[in-house]
Amino acid sequence: MKIFRSAILLVSPSAILADFLIICLMLLMIITATIISSPPAQAQVQTPSSVTPEKKKDEPASIETVTIVGSRRANASSTDTTVPVDFIPMAKISEQGGQFDLAQTLQSISPSFNSTRQTGADGADLIDSAALRGLGSDQTLVLVNGKRRHTTALVNLFGARNRGNTGTDMNAIPLLAIENVQVLRDGAAAQYGSDAIAGVIDISLKKRLGCEAVAGYSQYSAGDGKNYLASGYCGFQVGEKGVVGVTAEYVDRGRSNRAEAGNPRIIGDTKAKNATVYINGEVPSSAVGKYYFTLGTQTRDASSAAFARGGLGSDDIPSRNSAAQYPNGFVPFINGDITDRYLTVGHRGQLGEWNADLSQTYGYNRLDYNISHTLNASIANRDLLAGGRGLSPSAFDAGGFSFGQLTTNLDFSRCYSGIANGMNIAFGAEYRRENYKISAGERGSYVDADGVGSGGNAGSQGFPGFQPGDATDRNRNSVAAYVDIETDISKLFKIQTALRAEKFSDFGSTVTGKLAGSYKIGEQFLLRSSASTGFRAPSLQQVYFSSTFTDFISGKPQDVVLAPNGGLIANAAGIPKLKEEKSKNYTLGFTWSPTPVIAITADLYRINIDDRIVLSGRFDADNFPALGATLAALGVGQAQFFVNSVNTRTQGVDLTVAHKADVGPGRLSTFLAYNYSKTDVTGIKAPPSLRGFEDVLLSERERLFIEQGGPRSKATLGFEYTTGPVSGDFKIIHFGEQTLGTFSGTAAGVPNAHYAPKTSADLSLTYSFDKNTKITIGGNNIFNVKPSKQDPNETDNGFIYDSVQFGLNGAAYFARFWKRF
Repeated sequence: MKIFRSAILLVSPSAILADFLIICLMLLMIITATIISSPPAQAQVQTPSSVTPEKKKDEPASIETVTIVGSRRANASSTDTTVPVDFIPMAKISEQGGQFDLAQTLQSISPSFNSTRQTGADGADLIDSAALRGLGSDQTLVLVNGKRRHTTALVNLFGARNRGNTGTDMNAIPLLAIENVQVLRDGAAAQYGSDAIAGVIDISLKKRLGCEAVAGYSQYSAGDGKNYLASGYCGFQVGEKGVVGVTAEYVDRGRSNRAEAGNPRIIGDTKAKNATVYINGEVPSSAVGKYYFTLGTQTRDASSAAFARGGLGSDDIPSRNSAAQYPNGFVPFINGDITDRYLTVGHRGQLGEWNADLSQTYGYNRLDYNISHTLNASIANRDLLAGGRGLSPSAFDAGGFSFGQLTTNLDFSRCYSGIANGMNIAFGAEYRRENYKISAGERGSYVDADGVGSGGNAGSQGFPGFQPGDATDRNRNSVAAYVDIETDISKLFKIQTALRAEKFSDFGSTVTGKLAGSYKIGEQFLLRSSASTGFRAPSLQQVYFSSTFTDFISGKPQDVVLAPNGGLIANAAGIPKLKEEKSKNYTLGFTWSPTPVIAITADLYRINIDDRIVLSGRFDADNFPALGATLAALGVGQAQFFVNSVNTRTQGVDLTVAHKADVGPGRLSTFLAYNYSKTDVTGIKAPPSLRGFEDVLLSERERLFIEQGGPRSKATLGFEYTTGPVSGDFKIIHFGEQTLGTFSGTAAGVPNAHYAPKTSADLSLTYSFDKNTKITIGGNNIFNVKPSKQDPNETDNGFIYDSVQFGLNGAAYFARFWKRF
């Protein structure tokens, strides 16, 4: 209990006073709704972690089996789990929701879920990755139908909130293809392996018969950011009991711009066109067995605006522009051609009394950069010096990278009803092979054509291409074995234990374990707790990413290298080989249903992570003299590295309150969810060669990326009222305060950027013409709330707002039409 007392004491009353008032107001609304509701005998309520999908009248049956993430017990229910699991049905959301992608949808529903839509952060603008409880996007494991989903090839770098992380692209899966999303809010590396430090998100896809389609349109109140959605799903019967579900979707998201009048800079949503197809199904192989399969593919054509370059009269000529080519300045566009593939095939059956599952999963993600409306200033300057006009090509292939992951799983489980009150034993093995590639861009995208110091910067402006020296093709593999035992000691007391051993070809072995239990007190109260160890293997992207670009330091051009681990520069700097991050997770919570119309859950948690991998600051001859001579000999001015160097502690609380009852002529559903999460850097562990240079290794600005990349608190209060053919949905979303660093830093007398708490609201109205046809109109952030203004000279994107989870675009309006055939 000591760790939980300390978790509470470390939450400053002044820091959460605004949140407390908001929560009190939200609870008052729920209590008021309870008082005016119909008698309890006519109402039913389920906790947020035990909500089951509502079956529509006359909806065709499906043959799918319900599984719950975090449990390997056959036919397990979310109410049986010893740790918190949010079960989010997606039917109404995909039919009526105001968001057209999965990341932003979960952002407005699950307070522990974080997804920041970036602007001004290079490749991170093109992909929205997922995270839980304020940790990094690569510390949350994402599954599809219980199978590991691959991460992206991108490693987030400059200006990104999850800087130095890889993550999973949630928007590669269409909403209409999803049956439900389960969020396991607990460490689960001992069950599922690497990355499951903060928790696990399992996306279950549809396998039901029948067809449905959605058409949607949205735009911001400012008149831009127009979104078009066309999505269709059809489930076909195969044989007597098989079913195949096919989803096809096209989304066209327009660019938005919130830059001030007269500013050539473009700040806002990335332009993106997504074409996606998902096929998901199963076919019986026998009375007790079935073949299952999932195939998904998406192509995305995305375009993000980089910083503007000045024209005549600015310092950008000739270093970053050419007077002849762009006399009025220009905005380069970082265009990304993204390809995402996902395939799972497998068979579930029985071997004697054991349930057996053999599967093969393959995931692939590729990002190719094409930079347009740009120039290579060194080419333009060489042309000018040779008597030409001073022109350069305006578009370049800047290269790209890819990541592939092949995972083989063999799992067994069996329930012994005669042991205690029931014992489920599961064990299995996993083999995973991964590949990471970087391909060089065309020569003009990186070359210094006029020579170092001659005036024009090398490489395509906006994003310099990958050089041949950056190119790589690397593989690794891992093998794992686990055992997972769930025991009902009695009808009231359940316990779960898990142990997993994993060996990686590139850094060694690790063993993790988990112990969890729940005890029911009476019919209304359940006490639960867990303790576990976890790990996250360094991604191949972090180990082998390499990029070289030219920057001007004190007026002189110098090559800056983001050096790969184990390479010449990293070894010269004494950077050790990357190893796994290690964690210890603790939770303590309860579920309580004081009346038939209200349910409450609360969970305290603490996550200690050792040896977190971070991207270092820039080292050069001035701040690290011992490395200066080596860098000079290699022709490098500055160098950065990925290194295991930070210990962190994350602690917080999740609270949910749910209410559902008849009110007047209709039905009112009310839901409150609140998360408070506080991450602190508890230590910097510099390798021997960098001791004494901790302030360069992790500056205040970089520390704040880790500690407050997302707001420390978030609350969602939702009301849905249905009467006859009309239903209304009103959602209040509160984002707590957030502090980010500045370029100058507090050491230079510049205060950190403080973002005050903000509260937005979403509202929608749905009319059902019949059971198969409905139309929804509504708005998101209807009061046009925006973040606190900052000094644009000190933000990462050069604008008055950083990219924060709350968003910077303001109000948006939408319409959505749904039809079932």
